[in-house]
Amino acid sequence: KATAAPMVQPTVVFSYPATIPMVPAGAPVYPNAPAAAPPNVENVAHETGRNNPANQTGHNNNSTHPKGSNTGGLLASLILGALLIATLVLCAMTLSKVTSMESPSTMLREHNTMKPPLGNNICAGQKPESPNIACTDAAINEQAGADVTEGVEGLFETTAAPLTEPYWKMGLCPVNVHWHQGTEHRSAGQYDENGMGPTKRRAGRQGFHCHLYDDSDPRFTTEFDWQHCKDMKVGETYEVHWPHSKGGACNTPNQYQTPFYDGVFCIPENLGETPSSVGVQAQIFTIVNDEAYYWPDLFRGMIVEGQMGSDMAFYTGSTTGDGRNNEICSTYAPITWQVDRKCHLISASTFDKMCADMKAQRDDMTD
Repeated sequence: KATAAPMVQPTVVFSYPATIPMVPAGAPVYPNAPAAAPPNVENVAHETGRNNPANQTGHNNNSTHPKGSNTGGLLASLILGALLIATLVLCAMTLSKVTSMESPSTMLREHNTMKPPLGNNICAGQKPESPNIACTDAAINEQAGADVTEGVEGLFETTAAPLTEPYWKMGLCPVNVHWHQGTEHRSAGQYDENGMGPTKRRAGRQGFHCHLYDDSDPRFTTEFDWQHCKDMKVGETYEVHWPHSKGGACNTPNQYQTPFYDGVFCIPENLGETPSSVGVQAQIFTIVNDEAYYWPDLFRGMIVEGQMGSDMAFYTGSTTGDGRNNEICSTYAPITWQVDRKCHLISASTFDKMCADMKAQRDDMTD
């Protein structure tokens, strides 16, 4: 649990005399100059209207005007004070700007991961029993297709129709977030068998890499000081999934659940046909150590901004996981999949913030 330390900002104080010194009565305005011709006196007289006969009424043009001299000193002091105040304001603005530009990775050390008050988790244990079956079983429904390249069509005939509108418009809320190292899906030229990353293919199944990795660029090779996520690596490709459901405990402290099935089936009476009631968002990222790619709220759903979330594949399939392959299939089908075909850069601090948000949920999402 991180404890936020109070931020102390320096205070700048300036002072000036309580009383502004005045020129003594009768003292010459320019004591070191000839009395008849003080320097620039004509310009001063023209600007102030003091020694210009055309602007005078009952004044002696040869007098030194001590009262006018006091006024000039006061004016100069006021101008000086105004300049000092303006300088202090600019300094304060600069200090505020520098403080506000503190890097997200530094601010994460003060992120509050305290959970909400203890309460009844109505979603716990709601995952239904539905064992995997052989893909050759006659009762099998469509499975999550790997290839979402534009123009590619699957071979399984189905009458199920996916949701093509954003889930929030259709009454579904996110109930979990998790991710896979390497992608489960394939998008030719974006994340596929020709992609690159910092790690070699490990034993067993590993997903595809994006094409963004550059080992000559320190953004992809400078490791990040992870505070909340485990077993993450800068430069690696990750596919993030946000399961959504109409049966979730939406807008309550129990909305986010692990395993995600508890969240999907939390309120089963709210579920209808599965393609219109259950769906997954998927978005693919390569992690960089660069705060220019920081997003503060990846926990709550995929990013839809500019190129992000603009080229989408929609299809009906099944839930996925390492326990399913071309021989063993899922019986959680059909559901809607909405997959971003593009790969995007994202900062390591974005993922670390997401992990911190997961720690702050009522249900234990640390696994």
